[in-house]
Amino acid sequence: MAASESDNNSHSTDLVELLDPTSTAPIDIARLVNHVRDPAAGAIATFEGTTRDTFDGRRVVELRYEAYEPMAIKRLAATCTAAREKWQLIRLAVSHRLGVVPVGEASVFVAASAVHRADAMEACRYVIDEIKAGVPIWKKEVYEDGEVWKENKEFFDSVGAAHDSNRKKGCCCGSKVRVEAEEEKAPHTHHTNGV
Repeated sequence: MAASESDNNSHSTDLVELLDPTSTAPIDIARLVNHVRDPAAGAIATFEGTTRDTFDGRRVVELRYEAYEPMAIKRLAATCTAAREKWQLIRLAVSHRLGVVPVGEASVFVAASAVHRADAMEACRYVIDEIKAGVPIWKKEVYEDGEVWKENKEFFDSVGAAHDSNRKKGCCCGSKVRVEAEEEKAPHTHHTNGV
């Protein structure tokens, strides 16, 4: 496991993890489902995002994921917290692979448990949509005849016209690392090597 979160910023029963980019081990889906299992839960909803073999008629060989890990973990935990504020959830688990993910394997998995199915299902959808829209994890699709960094439509929808102008200037992927209002107020420091 590359990184995980279980500090004060997330609910103590949530499991948030990024898997080691050097590992070829798949996401342990049974472990994540068991993590959200609870006697009070009347429903467990899951989402498994897998690598498909074609995109727009091109043969996909694999996906490669990179992340700004400290911020990604923080954003994943914040997403779980936001889901808890919207729905009555018992437990959440989120796992995202980094590095190479071959065709047919899971790159991301979300599980949510709740007393009622609607809460679990809606929370699961919300979490995956928020991951695609605002967590600093980037995907490269590797084809038989080339490769390309992929844009997430959800990200551009979430930030609106501000990024449309960047795209017109030649920025293909934009930036998922958005500065929050409180961070903007913080003084900027610049470190040098004693010069």
